[in-house]
Amino acid sequence: MTVDTPVAELLFGQEDATPFNTDVATLKPWSQALACLRSAHKCWLSTVGPDGRPHAAPVMLVLVDGAPCIASRPNSRKSRNLAGNPGTVITVSSEDLDLVVSGEAHQVSGNAALRRVATAFATKYAWAFAIRDGRAHDESLPGSPQYAFYEVSPVRAFGYGTDGLTATRWRFNRT
Repeated sequence: MTVDTPVAELLFGQEDATPFNTDVATLKPWSQALACLRSAHKCWLSTVGPDGRPHAAPVMLVLVDGAPCIASRPNSRKSRNLAGNPGTVITVSSEDLDLVVSGEAHQVSGNAALRRVATAFATKYAWAFAIRDGRAHDESLPGSPQYAFYEVSPVRAFGYGTDGLTATRWRFNRT
């Protein structure tokens, strides 16, 4: 999946602006959000369990064609949550942006797609995965444990300036 450039709009209007800025010149470009995701060493992934309770965990994230991707052990709480409810939120901060990306996570399948995500992890983190029989394995660990890759399809995102006064909402086209 390739993520299209979303529509940017002010998060707050004149009627609810205080204390937020309503000048459209303060809108953050999506490229700034991508840079935030690209440079983050780790992010937080929030999911919802079968009992409706939230779960948050730190994850390492890579971008593949502009789509955020994470790795998770198949039996982990986050993987089990995503199997039942793909709704997820990624949060991350950089020096100039606090970012929240809301979307749906879907497990990556197919050797070619798995290799692309594995290559991104190897490039960013030097975390090497072997792809065998349609599954990703970390052969550097005892038992060569299996991992699942998830690609997050953003629905909307929010970017908050570190000044505490600027906020941008991005809406993605869902096709």
